[in-house]
Amino acid sequence: MTTEDRVQDWATDYDIFDPSYIREPYPVWQKLRDECPVAHSDRWGASWMPTKYADLFAIAQDFGRFSSRDIGVGSPGGSVEEPTPESDPFYNVMAPPITSDPPEHTWSRKLLLPFFSLKATAKYEEKTRAHCNRLIDGFIDNGRADAAADYAQQIPSYVIAEMLGVPSDMTPTFTQWVRDILEFGLINPEQAAIARNEGLSYLWGAIQERKAALRDDLISDLLRAEVDGAPVPDQHVLGTCGLLLVAGIDTTWSSIGSALWHLAQHPEDRKRIIDEPDIIQAAVEELLRAYSPVTMARVVNEDYEYGGCPMKANDKVLMSFPAANRDPEKFEDPDSVIIDRAKNPHIAFGVGIHRCVGSNLARMEMRVSIEEWLRRIPDFHLEDPAAVTWAGGQVRGPRELAVAF
Repeated sequence: MTTEDRVQDWATDYDIFDPSYIREPYPVWQKLRDECPVAHSDRWGASWMPTKYADLFAIAQDFGRFSSRDIGVGSPGGSVEEPTPESDPFYNVMAPPITSDPPEHTWSRKLLLPFFSLKATAKYEEKTRAHCNRLIDGFIDNGRADAAADYAQQIPSYVIAEMLGVPSDMTPTFTQWVRDILEFGLINPEQAAIARNEGLSYLWGAIQERKAALRDDLISDLLRAEVDGAPVPDQHVLGTCGLLLVAGIDTTWSSIGSALWHLAQHPEDRKRIIDEPDIIQAAVEELLRAYSPVTMARVVNEDYEYGGCPMKANDKVLMSFPAANRDPEKFEDPDSVIIDRAKNPHIAFGVGIHRCVGSNLARMEMRVSIEEWLRRIPDFHLEDPAAVTWAGGQVRGPRELAVAF
């Protein structure tokens, strides 16, 4: 990054892809909350970024003015050609319900809710626990591991494969597609487009197989479903499966990785979780609050002044839920991780009609992954704190996390 490219004023020129911001965004959020609670930047296609809990909460609830039709946090611009029906066979495939507004959002979210209830997700716990132990078996004798690449990144992709009824040996491919779309593809749209089309092509083939012979999996269940007495359109099923593949993997592995990053540096928290197993759920919620991974975008539907900010139609608003969860006006001592925090109304999963439909599944995966790691590896530390690398932008979490034990 050249001197000219560096951010001089975060209130008027923030850069969510700045390496220092990705590594440690907390001081930036604190400064903005104090001086400019709704910042603006012309970088990456231009956007607004609220940082206070109350503002994030209010904007998320106002889906009439702030649309979810484009949730991507960046627009690289340049000479990239816009996709067309001729150049992209999946040109019109969206990711409902997360990219939907009412009325489509209402029925598409309702369609998914039964598959992500507490009861429905509980049936994956035993397999998730077994998979965590298989992963640990692969490196425990080495005395070291990359807790991100060798563990955290391998868990959600396995669970999503189980849900969709696709071979578990596809999980490394799923992981790469997700990174290409949500990490590398944010600044390299060609890479994202290739991964998106490969992923959707694979899922389209799986849908056609299920249509020929339905099975006991989520794809088949979606094909069996009806809306207003008619089958759910195949394109909608494809988009929803694509959403589960992308949104259900990186977000959760980033949360697991961040939790292990924290626990590697805080033996007192490890000890409490081990000695007081009933505290695990509160610990999961606090780790989700402190290290919330996801920032979503909204699109302004019409010219509107919010908090003195003259937003124009089609402007983007970056919904920094992680910043909201560090707001001292909402959370006491917000920059401290208090694993038994009693009052914790965090919005790591969003808020309003677009609140994450898979939150029960994510919580289960996070709880089980921490329980099994601490059961097998109760004492561990970062090999080199400075060598930890982070991804950011849409989803923030550690990508290289070398630990020793």
